[in-house]
Amino acid sequence: MKLKRGDKKLINAWAFYDWANSVYSLVISTAVFPIYYSGITASFENVEGEIKFLGTMWHSTTLYNYTLAFAFLVVAFISPILSGIADYTGNKLKFLKFFCLLGSLSVMSLFFFEGESTLWVGIVFTIMASIGFWGSIVFYNAYLPEVAFPEQQDKVSAKGFMLGYAGSILLLFLSLFMVNKPEFFGLPNAGFASRLTFVLVGIWWLGFAQITYRRLPNNVYGRKPSKDFIWKGLHELKAVALEIKEYSSLKFFLYSFFLFSVGVQTIILMAGIFGSQELGLPTLDLIAVILLVQIVGILGAFIFSRVSNKIGNLATLKITISIWALVCLGAFLLDKSQENVNLYFYGLGALIGLVMGAIQSLSRSTYSKLLPETKDHATYFSFYDVTEKIAIVFGMLVFGLLISLTGSMQWSVLFLAIFFIGSFVLLYFVRKTKYVK
Repeated sequence: MKLKRGDKKLINAWAFYDWANSVYSLVISTAVFPIYYSGITASFENVEGEIKFLGTMWHSTTLYNYTLAFAFLVVAFISPILSGIADYTGNKLKFLKFFCLLGSLSVMSLFFFEGESTLWVGIVFTIMASIGFWGSIVFYNAYLPEVAFPEQQDKVSAKGFMLGYAGSILLLFLSLFMVNKPEFFGLPNAGFASRLTFVLVGIWWLGFAQITYRRLPNNVYGRKPSKDFIWKGLHELKAVALEIKEYSSLKFFLYSFFLFSVGVQTIILMAGIFGSQELGLPTLDLIAVILLVQIVGILGAFIFSRVSNKIGNLATLKITISIWALVCLGAFLLDKSQENVNLYFYGLGALIGLVMGAIQSLSRSTYSKLLPETKDHATYFSFYDVTEKIAIVFGMLVFGLLISLTGSMQWSVLFLAIFFIGSFVLLYFVRKTKYVK
């Protein structure tokens, strides 16, 4: 039986994909894999702290950052093209399944990354997993206006993020228990346990995604593509790009989204390194903060989705952006010489958690509600996702440049506040609509 837009079962099925795929962003991108990668590469670094890859010497952290940046750029390049084809052919679900399969199998393949001889496995499948994850997000987000009515979208988007945080916390707890107590599971050592968690992430992601697939519709508008669907898809992309250019509210929202994404994503990606290198915090404290961010993130997404219903999306986004700017100031004021600096970092983590899920869920639903009446949802959302990916790459480059110029992460973090201020100002150019106030 085909479920109609607004149906609770359809909404729950859509939101459940966040439960399925968020384990990748937490366990692989944030917690277990970066620590595992650092430990493995440290075992074959030369005296200068460099490793060899493709005949060139690299600092291990630099190689990892460039690997992720390359994956983001690939997604930024292919997603608009593929989304145009998906909209023209009506096959968003098939594209979602493809990228999910690519990502989950690639994550599982990281099991074979064991040392210097298999470094290429770690690099190649990190790229493929990242492409799979972010590629699937494009088509997943594009379903939001098709599963929920505009007045439902704030709550629905928040529900997805809340489920994602909850699911990823559960698997992270299991992963950390396995890594710290491998003998309890009959595993030989922590390294093998870490590699096994990569397999678990892939199985979790692919397995729970099946629930989403069973409910999501394919070819909602009954499109019947001609043989030259690639050319037609590119034409679809061009048409949407011109529409965005003419639609000022959508254009200014994307500008604002780009600026606060530079700040948000850079802080998320660099928070662990900031705590470790700048504040000298032990791994246990860093993992505890990661968990705290996820738990508070559930609460934050819930609270701010309710706030947006009371005061509107734009006003709520301005509040979250302001708090993010305060996060930058708070990080700048932290110093490893301070007494109880770990507790201050916990407090900062709680503040990040409060607004992280909120700003991500609200930006997704706000963009969805700003869209004109259209059948090209995947194409429109590809511009949203491309904006985020370019922001991530730009943020990493700017942050790295600022560190090299100032010699301090603290000044670099403070500088990120400028992006939040700019984003705040640009939101005043977004016109209010029936559903966006």
